[in-house]
Amino acid sequence: MLQIKNLTKRYGDKLAVDNLSLHIMPGEIYGFIGHNGAGKTTTVKACTGILNFEEGDILIDGVSIKEKPLECKKQMAYIPDNPDMYDFMTGIGYLNFIADIFDVPEEVRDELIDKYADAFEIKDNLGQLISEYSHGMKQKLAIISAWIHEPKLVIMDEPFVGLDPKASHILKQMMRKMCDDGGAIFFSTHVLEVAEKLCDKVAIIKGGRLVKAGIMEQVKGDESLESVFLDLEGES
Repeated sequence: MLQIKNLTKRYGDKLAVDNLSLHIMPGEIYGFIGHNGAGKTTTVKACTGILNFEEGDILIDGVSIKEKPLECKKQMAYIPDNPDMYDFMTGIGYLNFIADIFDVPEEVRDELIDKYADAFEIKDNLGQLISEYSHGMKQKLAIISAWIHEPKLVIMDEPFVGLDPKASHILKQMMRKMCDDGGAIFFSTHVLEVAEKLCDKVAIIKGGRLVKAGIMEQVKGDESLESVFLDLEGES
């Protein structure tokens, strides 16, 4: 569903991502962890077509993000770590705007908006301007907008930041159901306990290079994911 092939990205003289390769298959929740500045957000933005990159390629369901970016973006949804939205819109206006972009039929969007807004307990807030929303409410709105066109792939950067425990639980359920239905999730996180319990596979990046990746149980062995991560961080 997502194939990162020898991805290399530079910012001037700084090598942000160095020859990174990962494969995320349908049905997988794939966690992506590393310290601040390790290259996680750069990789995520390259996968979504937001950032250009010097070398390598990224395929979404077999299609190159370089060659056919619009076709790729129709198949995916992206939730950044700090969702920027149109503050002058109402919540419902924003969701309908996103649904229009992806040509979601009215009856389908109404059902999904009602379902997810009710689950996240923001149904009564959809008539408010987004400028009046808290960070957590904006995050919930971003999640609903990502799921509204039923994408094959969801890419998220620190999706649990700002969510209360109940909303985090609902998001985990949504992620699992999407993958059980044949979709795929690729997300970065600092919350290692969540990654350990939720992810099928995990990749650890350090200094722009992939240092460990694979099935969760193989990566962590008899240790916790936190212990493995700290051990790798301590290596020269």
